[in-house]
Amino acid sequence: MNNLSKPLMLVLSSPSGAGKTTLSKKIQQSDNSFKISVSHTTRKARPNEVDGVDYHFVTKEKFKELLSKNVFYEYTEIFGNYYGTSKSSVNEIISDKCNVLFDIDWKGAQQLSRFKELNLLKIFILPPSKEELEKRLIARNQDGKQSIKNRLLSYSNDIEHSDEYDHVIVNDNVETCFNSIKKIISKHLKN
Repeated sequence: MNNLSKPLMLVLSSPSGAGKTTLSKKIQQSDNSFKISVSHTTRKARPNEVDGVDYHFVTKEKFKELLSKNVFYEYTEIFGNYYGTSKSSVNEIISDKCNVLFDIDWKGAQQLSRFKELNLLKIFILPPSKEELEKRLIARNQDGKQSIKNRLLSYSNDIEHSDEYDHVIVNDNVETCFNSIKKIISKHLKN
């Protein structure tokens, strides 16, 4: 079966703050054949986030209940909060005959890779440097000092998993990075 007969499952992962969410939104805005898989999370919504659009915000108890019912393709705990991609949300995108875009970490990508029937294309986004990542985390003004410290501490562990991906791109300029991703997608869809 060639790639055209199955929806593309595009996985974007990165250390926190490297730009994967921005790039995911740009891909979806530029190509309406892609829909972002909306994950469940137990973290609190940020001021600009909308339940059901950015995430499905649930309690830890509800998340654990869903977990016990095996509803997730992948899930993980990050900085004390749970995140997971439900099979039903992915299947809904597929039933709309769209490609699926995952904005997930390396742990989630590893779990998705166990489902051999999925047509995965995995891209890992790196910041130009750890110092630049710290600047971005501070500039986005969404995390407290301890949260930024935790994200920077996980940076080295995160990038160790970049070799598990089909492609690794340095996001030193969001437009350049975005164009590189578009070329990779285009080439993958032609194979």
